[in-house]
Amino acid sequence: MTSTIIKRSIAINKRKTSVSLEEQFWDGLKEIAAIRRQTVSSLASSIALNVGEARNLSSAIRQFVFAYYRSPPQINI
Repeated sequence: MTSTIIKRSIAINKRKTSVSLEEQFWDGLKEIAAIRRQTVSSLASSIALNVGEARNLSSAIRQFVFAYYRSPPQINI
């Protein structure tokens, strides 16, 4: 399985920046944003506020997507 890095421009707090992620992480980020009824940019802005140990946005997004799918939120019906 090959992993292609895709570079995209997104707005983080109304400021454009480039983010490089594997296609699977872009797909995961889009899916999570849709579930939360957010745009990808607004979700990425939230992630950017908590970059923490990741030190860069691409790594923070990867960690966020990984953590989300590792332990998805419980939905009460």
